[in-house]
Amino acid sequence: MSIWITELAGSSGGIALAVKDLFDTAGVRTTYGSAVFADHVPAETAEAVLRLEAAGYEPVGKANLHEFAWGITSENPHYGTVPNPLAPGRIAGGSSGGCAAALAAGLADAALGTDTGGSVRIPAACCGVVGFKPTFGLVPISGCWPLAPSFDHVGPMARDVEGCERMLGALVPEFAPVDVALGDLRVGVAWTERADPLVRARVEAVAGGFETVEVPRPDGVYPAFQREIVSAHAGVFPEQREKYGLNVATKLDRARLVTDAEVAAAIAARVRYRERIAALFEEIDLLVTPTQPMVAPATGIGDLALRERMIEFTLPWNVVGAPALSLPCGDAEDGLPASVQVIGRPGEDAVVLAAGRALQTAAG
Repeated sequence: MSIWITELAGSSGGIALAVKDLFDTAGVRTTYGSAVFADHVPAETAEAVLRLEAAGYEPVGKANLHEFAWGITSENPHYGTVPNPLAPGRIAGGSSGGCAAALAAGLADAALGTDTGGSVRIPAACCGVVGFKPTFGLVPISGCWPLAPSFDHVGPMARDVEGCERMLGALVPEFAPVDVALGDLRVGVAWTERADPLVRARVEAVAGGFETVEVPRPDGVYPAFQREIVSAHAGVFPEQREKYGLNVATKLDRARLVTDAEVAAAIAARVRYRERIAALFEEIDLLVTPTQPMVAPATGIGDLALRERMIEFTLPWNVVGAPALSLPCGDAEDGLPASVQVIGRPGEDAVVLAAGRALQTAAG
Protein backbone atom coordinates (compact mmCIF):
# COMPACT_ATOMS: atom_id res chain seq x y z
CA MET A 1 0.00 0.00 0.00
CA SER A 2 1.18 3.52 -0.63
CA ILE A 3 0.20 4.72 2.83
CA TRP A 4 3.41 3.15 4.16
CA ILE A 5 6.90 3.41 2.77
CA THR A 6 8.52 1.30 5.49
CA GLU A 7 6.85 -1.17 7.84
CA LEU A 8 8.22 -1.18 11.37
CA ALA A 9 7.76 -3.81 14.06
CA GLY A 10 4.19 -4.41 15.19
CA SER A 11 2.93 -2.59 18.25
CA SER A 12 3.54 -4.27 21.61
CA GLY A 13 1.03 -2.29 23.61
CA GLY A 14 2.00 1.34 23.11
CA ILE A 15 -0.09 3.94 21.30
CA ALA A 16 0.28 3.10 17.61
CA LEU A 17 2.02 6.04 15.91
CA ALA A 18 2.43 6.78 12.20
CA VAL A 19 5.50 8.91 11.51
CA LYS A 20 5.67 11.04 8.39
CA ASP A 21 8.64 9.91 6.33
CA LEU A 22 10.11 13.39 6.63
CA PHE A 23 11.38 12.61 10.16
CA ASP A 24 14.65 10.77 10.63
CA THR A 25 14.35 7.38 12.36
CA ALA A 26 17.59 5.68 13.39
CA GLY A 27 18.21 2.47 11.50
CA VAL A 28 15.00 2.78 9.48
CA ARG A 29 14.91 3.97 5.87
CA THR A 30 13.84 7.62 5.65
CA THR A 31 13.27 8.85 2.11
CA TYR A 32 11.64 12.30 2.56
CA GLY A 33 9.30 11.07 -0.16
CA SER A 34 12.09 11.35 -2.72
CA ALA A 35 14.01 9.02 -5.01
CA VAL A 36 17.13 11.03 -4.14
CA PHE A 37 17.06 9.49 -0.66
CA ALA A 38 15.63 6.08 -1.58
CA ASP A 39 18.39 4.26 0.34
CA HIS A 40 18.89 6.79 3.14
CA VAL A 41 19.10 5.24 6.64
CA PRO A 42 19.71 7.86 9.38
CA ALA A 43 21.89 7.23 12.38
CA GLU A 44 19.72 9.34 14.73
CA THR A 45 16.01 9.80 15.38
CA ALA A 46 14.26 13.17 15.22
CA GLU A 47 13.68 14.81 18.59
CA ALA A 48 9.89 14.95 18.22
CA VAL A 49 9.76 11.20 17.57
CA LEU A 50 11.98 10.51 20.58
CA ARG A 51 9.69 12.55 22.83
CA LEU A 52 6.63 10.63 21.68
CA GLU A 53 8.38 7.28 22.15
CA ALA A 54 9.34 8.30 25.69
CA ALA A 55 5.67 9.04 26.39
CA GLY A 56 4.49 5.59 25.28
CA TYR A 57 3.81 6.15 21.58
CA GLU A 58 5.11 3.31 19.44
CA PRO A 59 5.95 3.94 15.77
CA VAL A 60 4.27 1.30 13.60
CA GLY A 61 5.17 2.69 10.19
CA LYS A 62 6.70 5.52 8.19
CA ALA A 63 3.93 7.33 6.34
CA ASN A 64 4.11 8.27 2.67
CA LEU A 65 3.89 11.95 1.71
CA HIS A 66 4.06 14.40 -1.14
CA GLU A 67 7.63 14.46 -2.42
CA PHE A 68 9.86 16.53 -0.12
CA ALA A 69 6.62 17.70 1.60
CA TRP A 70 6.02 20.32 -1.12
CA GLY A 71 2.51 19.58 -2.26
CA ILE A 72 -1.09 19.11 -1.21
CA THR A 73 -2.14 15.87 -2.95
CA SER A 74 0.33 13.16 -1.79
CA GLU A 75 0.38 11.79 -5.33
CA ASN A 76 3.95 10.61 -5.08
CA PRO A 77 5.64 9.56 -8.37
CA HIS A 78 8.20 7.41 -6.54
CA TYR A 79 6.17 5.65 -3.84
CA GLY A 80 2.61 5.84 -5.15
CA THR A 81 -0.47 7.93 -4.52
CA VAL A 82 -1.69 7.83 -0.93
CA PRO A 83 -5.26 6.46 -1.00
CA ASN A 84 -8.10 8.21 0.80
CA PRO A 85 -9.76 5.51 2.93
CA LEU A 86 -13.00 7.48 3.04
CA ALA A 87 -13.33 7.85 -0.72
CA PRO A 88 -11.47 5.78 -3.31
CA GLY A 89 -10.46 7.98 -6.21
CA ARG A 90 -10.10 11.08 -4.04
CA ILE A 91 -6.82 12.52 -2.77
CA ALA A 92 -5.80 12.07 0.85
CA GLY A 93 -4.42 15.61 0.89
CA GLY A 94 -0.86 16.59 1.57
CA SER A 95 1.79 16.75 2.31
CA SER A 96 1.12 14.61 5.41
CA GLY A 97 -1.31 12.45 3.43
CA GLY A 98 -0.05 9.10 4.65
CA CYS A 99 -0.52 10.18 8.27
CA ALA A 100 -4.15 11.19 7.73
CA ALA A 101 -4.88 8.07 5.68
CA ALA A 102 -3.36 5.81 8.34
CA LEU A 103 -5.64 7.36 10.97
CA ALA A 104 -8.73 7.13 8.78
CA ALA A 105 -7.96 3.50 7.92
CA GLY A 106 -7.39 2.51 11.55
CA LEU A 107 -3.74 1.64 10.94
CA ALA A 108 -2.57 4.03 13.67
CA ASP A 109 -4.05 5.84 16.65
CA ALA A 110 -1.87 8.93 16.34
CA ALA A 111 0.36 10.48 13.70
CA LEU A 112 3.18 12.98 13.55
CA GLY A 113 3.19 15.36 10.59
CA THR A 114 4.62 18.63 9.42
CA ASP A 115 2.83 21.75 8.21
CA THR A 116 4.40 24.50 6.10
CA GLY A 117 1.32 25.80 4.29
CA GLY A 118 -1.39 23.44 5.49
CA SER A 119 0.30 20.04 5.32
CA VAL A 120 -1.23 18.73 8.57
CA ARG A 121 -4.60 20.46 8.28
CA ILE A 122 -5.38 19.80 4.59
CA PRO A 123 -4.99 16.00 4.76
CA ALA A 124 -6.85 15.97 8.06
CA ALA A 125 -9.71 17.74 6.28
CA CYS A 126 -9.62 15.38 3.29
CA CYS A 127 -9.66 12.25 5.44
CA GLY A 128 -12.06 13.35 8.17
CA VAL A 129 -9.57 13.41 11.05
CA VAL A 130 -8.09 16.12 13.28
CA GLY A 131 -4.83 17.98 12.70
CA PHE A 132 -3.13 20.67 14.77
CA LYS A 133 -0.43 23.12 13.72
CA PRO A 134 1.08 24.51 16.94
CA THR A 135 2.62 27.92 17.41
CA PHE A 136 5.81 28.26 15.37
CA GLY A 137 8.80 26.79 17.21
CA LEU A 138 6.77 25.17 20.00
CA VAL A 139 7.55 21.60 18.88
CA PRO A 140 11.19 20.80 17.99
CA ILE A 141 11.84 20.24 14.30
CA SER A 142 15.40 18.94 14.52
CA GLY A 143 15.90 15.74 12.55
CA CYS A 144 13.25 16.65 10.00
CA TRP A 145 13.96 17.58 6.37
CA PRO A 146 13.20 21.32 6.00
CA LEU A 147 10.79 22.72 3.43
CA ALA A 148 10.74 26.45 4.20
CA PRO A 149 12.24 26.75 7.69
CA SER A 150 10.55 29.96 8.86
CA PHE A 151 7.16 28.53 7.81
CA ASP A 152 7.75 24.91 9.00
CA HIS A 153 5.82 23.47 11.96
CA VAL A 154 5.65 19.99 13.50
CA GLY A 155 2.15 18.97 14.50
CA PRO A 156 0.06 16.11 15.92
CA MET A 157 -2.77 14.33 14.11
CA ALA A 158 -5.42 12.09 15.66
CA ARG A 159 -9.02 11.02 15.29
CA ASP A 160 -10.24 13.59 17.82
CA VAL A 161 -9.08 16.83 19.44
CA GLU A 162 -8.27 15.09 22.70
CA GLY A 163 -5.81 12.86 20.85
CA CYS A 164 -3.97 15.91 19.54
CA GLU A 165 -3.91 17.43 23.04
CA ARG A 166 -2.35 14.28 24.49
CA MET A 167 0.30 14.25 21.78
CA LEU A 168 1.11 17.92 22.32
CA GLY A 169 1.58 17.21 26.02
CA ALA A 170 4.17 14.58 25.12
CA LEU A 171 5.87 16.84 22.58
CA VAL A 172 5.90 19.94 24.81
CA PRO A 173 6.38 19.06 28.50
CA GLU A 174 5.21 22.50 29.67
CA PHE A 175 1.91 22.28 27.77
CA ALA A 176 -1.19 22.03 29.95
CA PRO A 177 -4.76 21.69 28.61
CA VAL A 178 -7.34 24.26 29.68
CA ASP A 179 -11.11 24.51 29.58
CA VAL A 180 -12.87 27.46 27.99
CA ALA A 181 -16.45 28.54 27.48
CA LEU A 182 -16.87 29.82 23.94
CA GLY A 183 -19.51 32.21 25.20
CA ASP A 184 -16.83 33.97 27.23
CA LEU A 185 -14.56 34.49 24.21
CA ARG A 186 -14.71 36.91 21.32
CA VAL A 187 -14.88 34.58 18.32
CA GLY A 188 -14.86 35.79 14.72
CA VAL A 189 -15.75 33.83 11.61
CA ALA A 190 -14.39 34.52 8.12
CA TRP A 191 -14.06 33.27 4.55
CA THR A 192 -17.09 30.97 4.57
CA GLU A 193 -18.44 32.72 1.45
CA ARG A 194 -15.37 31.48 -0.45
CA ALA A 195 -16.21 27.81 0.21
CA ASP A 196 -18.41 25.42 -1.77
CA PRO A 197 -22.09 25.57 -0.69
CA LEU A 198 -22.28 22.53 1.61
CA VAL A 199 -18.84 23.14 3.12
CA ARG A 200 -19.98 26.68 3.87
CA ALA A 201 -23.22 25.44 5.41
CA ARG A 202 -21.46 22.96 7.70
CA VAL A 203 -18.89 25.48 8.92
CA GLU A 204 -21.50 28.18 9.47
CA ALA A 205 -23.66 25.72 11.40
CA VAL A 206 -20.80 25.09 13.82
CA ALA A 207 -19.93 28.81 13.95
CA GLY A 208 -23.50 29.96 14.46
CA GLY A 209 -23.65 33.09 16.61
CA PHE A 210 -20.06 34.14 15.95
CA GLU A 211 -19.43 37.58 14.49
CA THR A 212 -18.32 37.80 10.85
CA VAL A 213 -14.97 39.63 10.59
CA GLU A 214 -12.80 40.84 7.74
CA VAL A 215 -9.47 39.01 7.54
CA PRO A 216 -6.75 40.13 5.11
CA ARG A 217 -4.88 37.79 2.80
CA PRO A 218 -1.06 37.44 2.87
CA ASP A 219 -0.58 38.86 -0.61
CA GLY A 220 2.97 39.13 -1.92
CA VAL A 221 4.55 36.78 0.62
CA TYR A 222 5.10 33.69 -1.53
CA PRO A 223 8.52 34.63 -3.03
CA ALA A 224 10.02 34.46 0.47
CA PHE A 225 8.57 30.96 0.83
CA GLN A 226 10.03 29.95 -2.54
CA ARG A 227 13.51 31.27 -1.72
CA GLU A 228 13.66 29.27 1.50
CA ILE A 229 12.81 26.09 -0.40
CA VAL A 230 15.52 26.77 -2.97
CA SER A 231 18.02 27.16 -0.12
CA ALA A 232 16.87 23.91 1.49
CA HIS A 233 17.59 22.05 -1.76
CA ALA A 234 20.97 23.66 -2.41
CA GLY A 235 23.45 21.00 -3.47
CA VAL A 236 20.67 18.57 -4.38
CA PHE A 237 18.67 20.47 -6.99
CA PRO A 238 19.36 21.02 -9.86
CA GLU A 239 22.33 18.62 -9.66
CA GLN A 240 19.98 15.65 -9.27
CA ARG A 241 16.97 17.09 -11.05
CA GLU A 242 16.38 13.88 -12.98
CA LYS A 243 15.51 12.11 -9.72
CA TYR A 244 12.82 14.65 -8.80
CA GLY A 245 9.21 14.15 -9.81
CA LEU A 246 7.83 16.55 -12.39
CA ASN A 247 5.59 18.35 -9.89
CA VAL A 248 8.28 19.35 -7.42
CA ALA A 249 10.91 19.91 -10.11
CA THR A 250 8.58 22.34 -11.88
CA LYS A 251 8.00 24.31 -8.68
CA LEU A 252 11.72 24.43 -7.94
CA ASP A 253 12.46 25.62 -11.48
CA ARG A 254 10.00 28.46 -10.94
CA ALA A 255 11.33 29.25 -7.47
CA ARG A 256 14.89 29.58 -8.77
CA LEU A 257 13.72 32.44 -11.02
CA VAL A 258 12.58 34.58 -8.08
CA THR A 259 14.77 37.68 -7.76
CA ASP A 260 16.40 39.15 -4.67
CA ALA A 261 14.19 42.21 -5.03
CA GLU A 262 11.06 40.06 -5.06
CA VAL A 263 12.24 38.23 -1.95
CA ALA A 264 12.96 41.49 -0.12
CA ALA A 265 9.50 42.78 -1.01
CA ALA A 266 7.95 39.51 0.17
CA ILE A 267 9.75 39.67 3.52
CA ALA A 268 8.47 43.21 4.02
CA ALA A 269 4.96 42.11 3.06
CA ARG A 270 5.15 39.32 5.62
CA VAL A 271 6.05 41.79 8.37
CA ARG A 272 3.09 43.99 7.45
CA TYR A 273 0.76 40.99 7.34
CA ARG A 274 1.82 39.87 10.80
CA GLU A 275 1.10 43.36 12.09
CA ARG A 276 -2.37 43.33 10.54
CA ILE A 277 -3.21 39.94 12.01
CA ALA A 278 -1.91 41.01 15.43
CA ALA A 279 -4.25 44.02 15.22
CA LEU A 280 -7.15 41.72 14.33
CA PHE A 281 -6.46 39.56 17.39
CA GLU A 282 -6.68 42.62 19.60
CA GLU A 283 -10.39 42.65 18.67
CA ILE A 284 -11.07 38.89 18.85
CA ASP A 285 -9.76 35.91 20.82
CA LEU A 286 -10.28 33.19 18.21
CA LEU A 287 -10.98 32.99 14.51
CA VAL A 288 -13.04 30.28 12.80
CA THR A 289 -12.81 29.55 9.05
CA PRO A 290 -13.23 26.58 6.73
CA THR A 291 -10.05 24.50 6.63
CA GLN A 292 -10.34 24.25 2.87
CA PRO A 293 -13.01 25.45 0.47
CA MET A 294 -14.00 22.03 -0.84
CA VAL A 295 -14.09 18.37 0.07
CA ALA A 296 -11.29 16.06 -1.07
CA PRO A 297 -10.84 16.49 -4.85
CA ALA A 298 -10.40 13.63 -7.27
CA THR A 299 -6.97 12.16 -7.92
CA GLY A 300 -5.32 13.02 -11.22
CA ILE A 301 -6.07 16.76 -11.22
CA GLY A 302 -2.65 17.48 -9.80
CA ASP A 303 -1.06 19.70 -7.19
CA LEU A 304 -0.23 22.54 -9.58
CA ALA A 305 -3.89 22.93 -10.52
CA LEU A 306 -5.26 22.53 -6.98
CA ARG A 307 -2.75 24.11 -4.63
CA GLU A 308 -3.67 27.79 -4.86
CA ARG A 309 -7.25 27.17 -3.75
CA MET A 310 -6.47 24.41 -1.25
CA ILE A 311 -3.93 26.46 0.72
CA GLU A 312 -6.06 29.62 0.63
CA PHE A 313 -7.29 29.28 4.23
CA THR A 314 -4.27 27.47 5.72
CA LEU A 315 -1.12 29.26 4.49
CA PRO A 316 -1.86 32.55 6.31
CA TRP A 317 -1.29 30.92 9.70
CA ASN A 318 2.14 29.64 8.66
CA VAL A 319 2.97 33.18 7.57
CA VAL A 320 2.24 34.45 11.10
CA GLY A 321 3.15 31.29 13.05
CA ALA A 322 -0.21 31.10 14.83
CA PRO A 323 -1.75 27.88 16.20
CA ALA A 324 -4.43 26.41 13.93
CA LEU A 325 -6.62 23.34 14.40
CA SER A 326 -8.68 21.50 11.77
CA LEU A 327 -11.52 19.13 12.65
CA PRO A 328 -14.39 17.53 10.73
CA CYS A 329 -17.78 19.25 11.02
CA GLY A 330 -20.25 17.15 9.03
CA ASP A 331 -20.83 15.75 5.58
CA ALA A 332 -20.71 18.13 2.63
CA GLU A 333 -20.50 17.71 -1.17
CA ASP A 334 -20.57 14.06 -2.32
CA GLY A 335 -21.12 12.94 1.27
CA LEU A 336 -17.50 13.73 2.16
CA PRO A 337 -16.45 15.57 5.31
CA ALA A 338 -16.22 19.32 5.61
CA SER A 339 -13.63 20.68 8.03
CA VAL A 340 -13.61 23.74 10.27
CA GLN A 341 -10.42 25.55 11.27
CA VAL A 342 -9.83 27.31 14.60
CA ILE A 343 -7.00 29.86 14.87
CA GLY A 344 -5.65 31.71 17.91
CA ARG A 345 -2.90 34.08 18.91
CA PRO A 346 0.65 32.70 18.85
CA GLY A 347 1.28 31.01 22.18
CA GLU A 348 -2.38 30.30 22.91
CA ASP A 349 -2.34 26.70 21.73
CA ALA A 350 -4.24 25.42 24.76
CA VAL A 351 -7.10 27.85 24.13
CA VAL A 352 -7.36 26.79 20.47
CA LEU A 353 -7.49 23.12 21.41
CA ALA A 354 -10.05 23.74 24.16
CA ALA A 355 -12.23 25.63 21.69
CA GLY A 356 -11.79 22.76 19.28
CA ARG A 357 -13.14 20.35 21.89
CA ALA A 358 -16.22 22.53 22.26
CA LEU A 359 -16.75 22.78 18.50
CA GLN A 360 -16.18 19.05 18.15
CA THR A 361 -19.13 18.49 20.49
CA ALA A 362 -21.22 21.02 18.58
CA ALA A 363 -20.40 19.27 15.29
CA GLY A 364 -21.44 15.90 16.67
